[in-house]
Amino acid sequence: MSLSGKVLFITGASRGIGKAIALRAARDGACVAIAAKTADPNPKLPGTIFSAAKEIEQAGGRALPIQCDIREESQVRQALQKTVETFGKIDIVINNASAINLGGTEATDVKRYDLMHSINGRGTWMVSKFALEHLKKAENPHILNISPPLSMEEKWFAPFPAYAIAKYNMSLCVLGMAGELRGNGIAVNALWPLTMIETAALKIADKGNEESRLSRTPEIMADAAHMILSKPATEFSGNFCLDELLLRKNGVTDFEQYNNTPGASLEDLSPDFFLDSKQLEELYALRKAQAKPRL
Repeated sequence: MSLSGKVLFITGASRGIGKAIALRAARDGACVAIAAKTADPNPKLPGTIFSAAKEIEQAGGRALPIQCDIREESQVRQALQKTVETFGKIDIVINNASAINLGGTEATDVKRYDLMHSINGRGTWMVSKFALEHLKKAENPHILNISPPLSMEEKWFAPFPAYAIAKYNMSLCVLGMAGELRGNGIAVNALWPLTMIETAALKIADKGNEESRLSRTPEIMADAAHMILSKPATEFSGNFCLDELLLRKNGVTDFEQYNNTPGASLEDLSPDFFLDSKQLEELYALRKAQAKPRL
């Protein structure tokens, strides 16, 4: 289960979940292209492509910082080509970049709607599209979208329809491309957190709820992503994975290590959006089965 020698192209990897996935791969000795917009420090959003690259190299990997707006076709093409010119190949694409706005229909302006859809859906599709020529040459090629299970329940759409539709577009890419690319041996999967993940983007989107929010660190998503990317592409594709459920199924039982609030119980953690009821039932049954007996 090592990504040593693999080349990862990760969008939005200057901070948060994307950077955590990059650092986990770097500890194996992987090469990581950091495709993100932030080149200059921003006081509201800490982290740049260059600071992330430094951390990746300190963790044992090789890094290529690329300033890239995934809404722009020319920049996506150039970023992928630069990655191949630098590292010789691309084995894995992580579509992590995403825009979020938790507003209702009247509160969401058209400009914000367009931003979310051009990054989340269109950007994910476009990065995947132009990466295919390289992934087809890879030994164990994977596309991983940081997007939710396709749980088509009204409660997930009603509070913020624009964001929900944009985010589900990323998951629809998984549903379609997994079937489309199966014959090419390219795995396409989705990964989503059970709980809120404490990132700079969440702090802005969920501002005002810091005291009541009990979240996990991005490292749980990084470990789950590593598990997916280590699997044979021809045997594991078209899956919508939930971080804790996937880890438990593969033998992980210590989840205190991921708590942003030390000592928070599993039941008290703040749940994420878009969770699938069947997956939750399976998770709760597994928690019960793995629970240590009380003395």
